[in-house]
Amino acid sequence: MNVYETKTMAELLSGNRYPGRGIVLGLTPSGSHSVAAYFIMGRSVNSRNRVFLSEPDGIRTQAHDPAKMVDPSLIIYHPVRQVGRALIVTNGDQTDTIRDFLEAGRTMEEALRTRKFEHDGPNWTPRISGLLSPDGSYKLSILKSNDPEGGGCARFTYDYPGKAGLGHFLHTYVCDGDPVIPTFQGEPERVSIPEDIDSFTRELWENLDKDNKISLFVRYTDLASGEYSQRIINKHA
Repeated sequence: MNVYETKTMAELLSGNRYPGRGIVLGLTPSGSHSVAAYFIMGRSVNSRNRVFLSEPDGIRTQAHDPAKMVDPSLIIYHPVRQVGRALIVTNGDQTDTIRDFLEAGRTMEEALRTRKFEHDGPNWTPRISGLLSPDGSYKLSILKSNDPEGGGCARFTYDYPGKAGLGHFLHTYVCDGDPVIPTFQGEPERVSIPEDIDSFTRELWENLDKDNKISLFVRYTDLASGEYSQRIINKHA
């Protein structure tokens, strides 16, 4: 068994109907740029009725058709916020919790001790979070139910130094399921990162399930200057 096996995002996404929401953080092969990607998927009309919109400090989700919005509590939030030269990426409103703690001189781990998985039993969707530092190092975290009843929260944080050409992929679900969707298990998956932002954006979008994919965000940041390029794709263009 090769515990250091690294796969492409195409290999990990293709054929998987529902990995849910996913975060990828890493470095380009040249080591010159940090990389952050976030995608959302959905099975219900309410979940699918979303787009990503650019904000001065990141992105937010918004209803594509406001008339179809049922419950915004778990689907409308800021997935990405920049704090100084650090970038927060999450699948919920814990983005703002992490931002507030960082601005107060505290840590992502401290922020997430105040949060737990989503209150959407029986799935108890995990809260996944990432923090990309200006030097290219990064953290990934998952908060998930400790039992089928949602009786307790298990918290895991993974801290990576950053390695050229390598990224890590964390997603909410293993795959689709009925009636319960299986929660992600194990460590974030090792993935290869291309040098070119458009190549990586295409690889992600084209391999997400065509029926369930909703929106994708990708950002490449120059570690020396802090300048970045980003791409946003919405199924509801």
